[in-house]
Amino acid sequence: MSAAYKLSLSVQYATNAERLPTRSQFRRWVRAALQRDMQVALRIVDEAEGCELDKSYRGKDYATNVLTFAYDDTDPVSGDVAICAPVVEREAHEQHKNLHAHYAHLAIHAALHLQGYDHENEADAVAMETRETAILLKLGYADPYQGVAS
Repeated sequence: MSAAYKLSLSVQYATNAERLPTRSQFRRWVRAALQRDMQVALRIVDEAEGCELDKSYRGKDYATNVLTFAYDDTDPVSGDVAICAPVVEREAHEQHKNLHAHYAHLAIHAALHLQGYDHENEADAVAMETRETAILLKLGYADPYQGVAS
């Protein structure tokens, strides 16, 4: 299904974290979530940059795992994604998840956000989580919500 859509993906590594996915892994994961053409800049950041972004754009004084910035009214869909490597690693450890499976989930989650998916209400959250899970299972990863309390 997603092979018909075009993806322009730039991956930037702005962290010294180890065990990071490769550009081709990020490309595979984002491509699996495509439902339309997309242009994406995906930046892997350290905790300081993640915290700065969260403070600037969400008013939060901590770094979150992934931030997605969609640019409205563009064709193809375009946007920026920031994934905070230390947060992802910490979450994977705490949730007993494979690190790269967690990165895959967050890359897919961000790609779906860029394409209009959201989780602001229960119905939208269920739709988004169902789509994420289906993509991850197709890629050979476990259900990321299995055993995780909402």
